[in-house]
Amino acid sequence: MADTRYLPVPDALVGERADAALARMLGMSRTKVADILDGGGVSLDGRTVGRSDRLADGILAVDLPDERAAAPEPAIPGGLTVAYEDDDIVVVDKPIGVAAHPSPGWTGPSVVGALASAGYRLSTMGPAERQGIVHRLDVGTSGLMVVARSDAAYPVLKRAFKERTVEKIYHAVAQGHLDPTAGTIDAPIGRHPSSDWKFAVVEGGKPSVTHYEVLEMFPSASLVEIHLETGRTHQIRVHMTAMRHPLAGDLTYGADPVLAKRLGLTRQWLHAHELAFEHPVRGGEVRVTSQYPEDLATALARLRG
Repeated sequence: MADTRYLPVPDALVGERADAALARMLGMSRTKVADILDGGGVSLDGRTVGRSDRLADGILAVDLPDERAAAPEPAIPGGLTVAYEDDDIVVVDKPIGVAAHPSPGWTGPSVVGALASAGYRLSTMGPAERQGIVHRLDVGTSGLMVVARSDAAYPVLKRAFKERTVEKIYHAVAQGHLDPTAGTIDAPIGRHPSSDWKFAVVEGGKPSVTHYEVLEMFPSASLVEIHLETGRTHQIRVHMTAMRHPLAGDLTYGADPVLAKRLGLTRQWLHAHELAFEHPVRGGEVRVTSQYPEDLATALARLRG
């Protein structure tokens, strides 16, 4: 019995041959993908796709052969859990290793793909590969994300994030002791001057505001609650590094590898802990919290021990 996957077509692959595009999306050889296509195992919005057809915007339904289907998967592919849902929105608790949406070069799971595979219909507004996405978390950051299920919810949520009316609360472990123990970091962020895959506080960067408060201190680090006023890429990591307090485990931004190893961290200690916003359709507050995942909880226990 085949396993059917539902995959939004990324913008970058619209117009590409189906066999070449699907090979990239699935991480399979072009020969295996061609066999699936030739067997009628791929459809786009209900229409069967041939190997030489050019892909259009939409959702692909792909019947994977039994050898792929045999691999066990969590209830929602990609390891996501649903923290809250109704007809208009779904709040997911995203683990690390899951992107917000598909993109060229990314072969791992995504929030959009996982929800589609689990049977969730998302808002059709926005680019096909980002349907329902109104904000993002880095692949290496865990925690809460809200996704629009209805077209009525999508523009309202997008506007709420743009106008900064959404309360985004993160917990992080920063190296050392912050002084003062509560404050605001208001420093523009842009591309790193010498590493285009990193970001930094730079003159002429985008306005970026981070509010922080130390919750608990340890000999070598501090547990910090962070409220984001803006949502720049890597904002918390960049601002903490600029304060000379990089996040524990964040080797990309100068964290101590010895401390990371002692805590068992293979990524930055950063978690989207709480999300609060006005419901985009019926009004009233929606507030959701998320517990620390196992790797972060273990690292915190070692700091306390």
